[in-house]
Amino acid sequence: MTKIHTLGYPRIGAQRELKFALEACWRGETDIAALEACGAGLRATNWQRQQHAGLACVAVGDFSFYDLMLDHARMFGATPARFGALSKGLDAVFALARGTPSQPALDMTKWFDTNYHYLVPEIDADTPFRLDASALLAAMREAQALGHAAKPVLIGPLSFLYLSRSATPGRGLLARAAELAECYANLLAELARLGVAWVQIDEPILALELPADWLAAFAPVYAQLAAQGPKRLLATYFDSVSAHADTILNLPIDGLHLDLVRAPSQVQAFLPRLPRHWVLSAGIVDGRNVWRCDLDAALAVLQPLHARLGDRLWLAPSCSLLHVPLTLQQETRLDAELHSWLAFADEKLAELAVLARALDQGTDAVATELAAARAALQSREASSRVRVSAVRERVAAIRPEMARRASPYAQRAKAQRQRFQLPVLPTTTIGSFPQTPAIRALRAAWKRRELGELAYLGSVREAIADAIARQESLGLDVLVHGEAERNDMVEFFADKLCGFAFTEHAWVQSYGSRCVKPPLIFGDVWRPEPMTVDTARYAQSLTAKPVKGMLTGPVTTLQWSFVRNDLPRDAVLKQLALAIRAEVLDLEAAGIGIIQIDEPAFREGLPLKESAWLDALDAAVQAFGLAAGGVADATQIHTHMCYSEFNAVLPAIAAMDADVITIETSRSNMALLDAFAEFEYPNEIGPGVYDIHSPRVPSVDEMLHLLERACEVVPVARLWVNPDCGLKTRGWPETEAALVAMVRAAQVMRTRFAARANARLVEAVSAGGFGEMAGDAVAADIA
Repeated sequence: MTKIHTLGYPRIGAQRELKFALEACWRGETDIAALEACGAGLRATNWQRQQHAGLACVAVGDFSFYDLMLDHARMFGATPARFGALSKGLDAVFALARGTPSQPALDMTKWFDTNYHYLVPEIDADTPFRLDASALLAAMREAQALGHAAKPVLIGPLSFLYLSRSATPGRGLLARAAELAECYANLLAELARLGVAWVQIDEPILALELPADWLAAFAPVYAQLAAQGPKRLLATYFDSVSAHADTILNLPIDGLHLDLVRAPSQVQAFLPRLPRHWVLSAGIVDGRNVWRCDLDAALAVLQPLHARLGDRLWLAPSCSLLHVPLTLQQETRLDAELHSWLAFADEKLAELAVLARALDQGTDAVATELAAARAALQSREASSRVRVSAVRERVAAIRPEMARRASPYAQRAKAQRQRFQLPVLPTTTIGSFPQTPAIRALRAAWKRRELGELAYLGSVREAIADAIARQESLGLDVLVHGEAERNDMVEFFADKLCGFAFTEHAWVQSYGSRCVKPPLIFGDVWRPEPMTVDTARYAQSLTAKPVKGMLTGPVTTLQWSFVRNDLPRDAVLKQLALAIRAEVLDLEAAGIGIIQIDEPAFREGLPLKESAWLDALDAAVQAFGLAAGGVADATQIHTHMCYSEFNAVLPAIAAMDADVITIETSRSNMALLDAFAEFEYPNEIGPGVYDIHSPRVPSVDEMLHLLERACEVVPVARLWVNPDCGLKTRGWPETEAALVAMVRAAQVMRTRFAARANARLVEAVSAGGFGEMAGDAVAADIA
């Protein structure tokens, strides 16, 4: 019989139970025991759903109260010394994830090209690895007690090290591989004592173009794991690993998982040489997107494999189902046609079951299911909702000059300084302010039609006026309207664009308790009317200070949506860019002088292999240029990027030619800014001076330290002062306290630079340098 399994399962619960339990615990409304009880209930439910779907074994170890990389760091004792002594429980996990009064949290970045964030372990050169697998072993016992055959899921030792960060400058982590492998070997031995038959070891870094020394490390590390323990299924995903076939095929493992959705042809590099005792796990159903599987196409791939391998062929999603919503059964408001095009996690497991029955019993045994899948695909292909001729014509009419500003940055900067008259080190925020319970209740009542349109808009205006007044009181220089009317930075705009659809309960985890509900791009995208102009115009009417127009960029909208798979992504990206361009021009015409086009996902969607980056980067740069390129010199374009590795794509970021870029830098102590300085990034930069993903309020001195670091590498005339990201997840007390400190830090820095400039001026005048000479002295100090 063909076995089906999954590499991982959504863990937040059908009603986001994990999110609410976490947040109640953090607020002190419940205790750790209640949170752990919620986790146990979710695990039991998840395993029951997997068993009901016909899986040969349930996944154990894929559940986390915050993040699996963080869990592995705790399991192997890789806790940074800067946190001091920590307990063994969840309090320690949350201290690392969210920070403490004295220490900022671990850095956070994206898991490959997904929208999931992981915590980056910090590993000191002299920190010994020590195994404490009590949490994983307890989960295994839970599953066994419930009668489940269980397959533990581990992040592999080399992927764990590669994705971590050395806390000791100049000391690489690969040298720690043998020591860590010993911990993994001991863990496998403990799992064997529990009667575990198979263990899944994820090594997603094999989809990268790995340095030679890291690739060479696989043989000795996996030799250490081969001495004892369960059979080992090496799991790879997100791209082809065929370039590393020689290395993989010589590893002492018992099975291999391949992503046959992203890279179906890679199986040919392995199949002729597959060891006789190995199983091949075919990742045949898309674990990254929500569209229904083409079962006929999948069977065309699987049938030759099944003929050759028989029961040694296992079926699975392409990757963990963490990246898709739990179940389509809750989506009662989607129209029947669109509903038929979709498959969430549970539906994907059902698709695997159909494929397995077709292989084992023949296609006649699943004729009804195959016919339903064909009908859904044919409906989607023929639907008039999918293709809009006018949109295709606008994309075809794009000219290269549309993606460029009319003048170079230096000329634009003069016009903008004359227009806005901002001080040195201008202060601003990234866009959103706290989404209070009152604001969320207001939006919910409006959506339920319990609140009329005029009453809702009036309440939103009250929230905007409050946000403007608070910013005026804080002394910020460039203001925002606070985004009270926005539930999510992508969903808000998608709701106003044609070509998108929305769900009620299709939540996925982004990080910790943060969940997002990505919209579905099912058809050609276009903007029927202005989306933000009235709100921006109203906010600007309340203050003499500039108020930023706030938009989400085309790359981020694409990356943070479930994107149609029947049109090239580049074509969808151009459609989105033209829609945002129309909004930018309308904002400018309404008198909004500063427009922020957020692109936090600019780096995320790149191919995993660096050799394939060029075309993707060109498409992303062109899309941003199309969105921003039509405005006048005196209109200042901002963008924002956060929680991704940008060093390698700095030329492309510079080619975007935003007047101001704000970036996340506080958790890394401005390390990213060093790369911008080394590259000699030519435009203005706002390095984040405090971490908004942690509830702690940093001191003025902490922010001054970061600003001093920033001033060492970037001319002060091109520096802005701002938080790392938007403030929607924070409360007003901590937000205002942090912004008071931020504004104060900026004022202190201005005073210091003014004193230096005055000293230079006195020196120049004393030396007989009047007029232009003295002015040059002051300018040099500022620059």
